[in-house]
Formats: sequence, structure tokens, C-alpha cells
Amino acid sequence: MTAEGPKILIIEDEQEIRRFLRASLAAHGYRFLEAETGQQGLRYATSSQPDLIVLDLGLPDVDGLEIIARVREWSTMPIIVLSARGQENEKVAALDAGADDYLTKPFGMGELLARIRVALRHVLRQGEGESPLFTVGELKVDLGSRQVTAQGNPVHLTPTEFRLLSTLIRHAGKVVTHRQLLNEVWGPDSLDETHSLRVYMAKLRDKIEVDSARPRYLLTEPGVGYRLVAE
Repeated sequence: MTAEGPKILIIEDEQEIRRFLRASLAAHGYRFLEAETGQQGLRYATSSQPDLIVLDLGLPDVDGLEIIARVREWSTMPIIVLSARGQENEKVAALDAGADDYLTKPFGMGELLARIRVALRHVLRQGEGESPLFTVGELKVDLGSRQVTAQGNPVHLTPTEFRLLSTLIRHAGKVVTHRQLLNEVWGPDSLDETHSLRVYMAKLRDKIEVDSARPRYLLTEPGVGYRLVAE
């Protein structure tokens, strides 16, 4: 563990999971703090100012959704939920409350580490000012000139398709709920138009994916929303 590594706050009441996270984070150069309860986690969040929070929803004293809401009152630090609650409505509630990502237990440490890297890079980009150029794999998007290329070929997008893609780029690496996408792309009067969202997402995949049935870039989070990969 290096003194310069990003600081991760783990709010988790299961000792075995904390031990597992501790060993894995230390092996990858992260600093960490551990809290067994929600109240202790909130104290650490305010006093130690971590770079990212890994949060369990099922805490013994305070529900994880309340933790998210209270942190969001004063901070935009990334929050990755790690929970045994796998129902779609639980995921949507956590993301709508302000969580940046959601993994269901049991989870793979490799995937959690990748999501941590993405979340921390997103914070860094915000601090430096968002770049107008977005590149992942063979997908390249110039947000300034509105030019898109995929597999080296220019892609023509309609204005709505481009708004949808640019919204996902702003949240690259994060799960974006159906409600959030509908609000940002179509406006607050279109929050029930999930069919339109599915239609446009299918069109977007047809244009930028090599195989739209097995997407590489635009991933579906079933019942929750979509995620644009960032690495």
C-alpha cells in the first residue's frame, strides 16, 4: 500500500468482506478506511474525505440509501454500492439516490477494481475540465464537432441519437437509469417513454457496434438502464 494511492472508504458490516476488500485494495496500491456501521461511515466520510466510497446497503444502524442521500448533500465523491439486494427496484433506488455504480454480491474483485478505476478517472476529468474527445476501443467521438467514427468508419447519427450518446459519454463507466436518460435526452415530460429509449438504443447499437446483439460499448443493465464502457 502506497501513501499516495487514492483513499477508499469501505462501509460494510461483514468482517469477511472487509478483510477481502482490504487485501485486494492494498495489493493494488489503494489506501483504505473501514467502517462497520453507517454512522461510523458518515463520520469517516466527513472527517477523512476519501476519494471514493464502497457502500453496503444492508447496514445494522442506517439504511445505505440514507447514507447516499446524506453524502450527496455536501459531496460528489463517487459511491459504488456493493449489496446483496439484487432486485431491479433496489438498484434503481440506489442510483437515483446518487450512487455512481452498483454491484450485486457475490461479486468479482476484478470487476470492482475496474469500476473503481473508471469512477476515479471520471472525477479527474471533471477536475481538469471534460475533454471534447472520447475514445474507447474503436469508437471515437468528437463532442465539439459532433463527429463519430466506429471501426475506422464515419457514423452518421441523428440529433436525438447524438444526444443519447453524448449523455452516456458524460456518465461513461456509470450505470445511467432509464429515468435519467429520458430526462436528459427527451425532457421531464417523457419519463414514461421507455419504449422510445429502447428503440433509439437499438438504432445506436446498429450504427456503432460490430455486433449489436453482443454489444461491446453500450451495455444493458437489465431493468435499470444502460452503461457506456470507459475502458
